[in-house]
Order: sequence, then C-alpha cells, then structure tokens
Amino acid sequence: MRHRSMIACLILAAPGVFQALHGQQQAGAQQPVAPPARTAAPWDISGYWVSLVTDDWRYRMITPPKGSVEYIPVTAEARQASNAWDPAKDEANGEQCKAYGAGGIMRMPGRLHMVWQDDNTLKMDIDTGTQTRLFVFGGAGSGGKTDRASTWQGNSVARWEFPGAPRQGFFAPATAAPVNGPRPGQLRVVTTGMRPGYVRKNGVPYGPDAVITEYFVHLVDIDRQEYLVVTTTVDDPRFFQPPYIKTYEFRKQSDGQGWNPTACSAR
Repeated sequence: MRHRSMIACLILAAPGVFQALHGQQQAGAQQPVAPPARTAAPWDISGYWVSLVTDDWRYRMITPPKGSVEYIPVTAEARQASNAWDPAKDEANGEQCKAYGAGGIMRMPGRLHMVWQDDNTLKMDIDTGTQTRLFVFGGAGSGGKTDRASTWQGNSVARWEFPGAPRQGFFAPATAAPVNGPRPGQLRVVTTGMRPGYVRKNGVPYGPDAVITEYFVHLVDIDRQEYLVVTTTVDDPRFFQPPYIKTYEFRKQSDGQGWNPTACSAR
C-alpha cells in the first residue's frame, strides 16, 4: 500500500513536472542566437580610410609646444605632467610610442586599414607609428579579451549597436534593414588595460586605469563617398575632469594608395 501511494503521488505530480520542463525548453528555444559580428555588420567597415584633419590642425599636424593643453579638461596633475614632458627621456626609455596608444592614435594624421581577422575579431592597422588594434566582439558582459593588457593598444571589446535594439542584449533582426541600403548602426568599442600614454603628442597624459570608449559611425554623401566618424571619450578622473571627448573623421579609399607605415616618434 505504501508503494502504491508513492506511485499515485508521482503520477499526480507528473503533469506539472512535465509542463515545467516543457516551458523551460520552450523558453530556451525562443532565445535568439546572435550572428557573428562580421555577418551582423550594418555596413562594410573593411578597407582603407584616410584621416581628415578638418579642425585642430595646429595640434594634430605639428607637435604642440611643451605645456600646451588648450581645449583639454586637464587636472592640475595632468598639467604638471605636461609641463614636465621630455621627449628625449621618452626615447631613452623606449617609450617613443606613448602618443600612439589607444588614447591618442586616432588623432594622428594617417591611414587605417580595417580587415576581419576572423568572424568576431576586427583588425585595425594604422600606418602612423605602425600600430595594430584588435576589436574583439565578445557579447555584452562576456569580458572578451585580446590578451594585450599592458600594451599601447590594451584590450578592446566591441559590439554593434542598432537603433531601437537593446543596448545590452541581442542584435536587431535582419528584417529591420531598409530595402535600399544597409541598416543604420554604430560600432562601440571599449578599451582598457593600456600602458600609460598621451592624448596629445606633447605629453598630455592618461594613465593605466583609463577607460576609452569609441563610437564609429558610417556616413555617405550624395556622391556615395563613404566616411567614418569616430567619437572618442577618455575617462580618467586622475587627469581629466570631465572626461576628454574628441571626434575624428576618415574618408574611405578605393585602395591602399598612400599607405606608408612609419615608426613612432617622440618629437
């Protein structure tokens, strides 16, 4: 009798158990799978891009004088460090690339070469200073790593962001694409784990705890010329209050004409 009672209880409970398991299976089946970053790209970021120095010419084309911090929200410590800048000392210490790290490289006049290293890694080669950045698409909160901590370019975690899509979550459905053109969207890159560097070549510093957030936006003019607009935020309260924000523009080239890798220079 005792065994019969136990069996009866299990039979009565079984529908609820099966229903719960079925519900979990359905919930799992409804989870969308994010496509590889290369497939999800709303526009073709690969190719060659040349920087357009449309503003801030004096501070980008020519190394500014020592102590010049105009238009940068520096702290007293950053100002002091800039006043102590010594390019000869940087060269002697093997740190002639301090202005070519992730916090300063995009302001350098030059060219970018973007290629997909694999489906979820975007590679950016920069001829100025002969630098390479890797943007790893690891998904929200995955902490994707490039194993480049304590290098000039650090660890860069990337994701595509689309209008109307959750900022933390899955990609927008492909059906959201316009009929006659690519989906609007932007590339967001967050970089940490860098060696200390300069946001401006004359020694305006950022530290190893800096967080650099970049937004890459694609624009096309009436002649179908493509542009890349990169807005960079350097968040480092030790040296900048508020964070330092700057926008840079690049024009897409049809080929690698003008590509000219050069070594870093501290001067």
